[in-house]
Amino acid sequence: MATRTVASPELVEEMARTPLFEGAAPATISRLAERGITRRYRRGTYLFHQGDGSPEVFFLIAGRVEISSLSASGHRQLHTTLDTPQFFGELGVLGEMPRTAAALALEESSVWLVSADAFLDFLAEEPSAARCLLRALARQVTSHEAFVEDLLYLDLKGRVAKRLLQLVAPSLDELPEDGAVVPSVVTHADLASLCGGSRENVTRILSDLQRRGIVEREGRRFVLRKISSLARLAGVGGGTG
Repeated sequence: MATRTVASPELVEEMARTPLFEGAAPATISRLAERGITRRYRRGTYLFHQGDGSPEVFFLIAGRVEISSLSASGHRQLHTTLDTPQFFGELGVLGEMPRTAAALALEESSVWLVSADAFLDFLAEEPSAARCLLRALARQVTSHEAFVEDLLYLDLKGRVAKRLLQLVAPSLDELPEDGAVVPSVVTHADLASLCGGSRENVTRILSDLQRRGIVEREGRRFVLRKISSLARLAGVGGGTG
């Protein structure tokens, strides 16, 4: 079910926290917000499939959305789980290309969406927003390059440790205190996909980390008890435990 969006202060405030609108005035953000609609997706509903066209840009307001893809051999690759307000789906619009991944609602989710034409028109009208988007895309490219480097130079245990740290720390230059809780529900299969390993091997590594008191499970979430130990395994500066 879709409804025309009124640019509520709450939606504008959430959009203002994203890289696209870094330093933007509320009036600028409202001009884009008012061009879109809000839509609710039931749990288990796809927002789009891999290979679909890219007629829209999305903004997660509330809920959880999984972004994943299938390789030619049928291997599932989890890219990320969105559970905080943020834009997604803009790459296909900017590149005028089909979706390279699928988006699945993991729970009932509220999403704002805008047509590709309206989004591109807005960027043409607001050069500062276009520059911010380019910076955000550059960070994505850097992140993908870092993942390839990890595959080449880190063993699987190191990649597991690094992914766990990245789930709680926006920047590995500033690691959290011991006891940090992974904010999303991440399964062994999810972590294996994020690390480029098999579920069985990742499960063995997690069991070893739990035995050593480095990682614990509280309910369905991971708790990182020894940040310095994970940092050492991941080859991140400052890891001494």
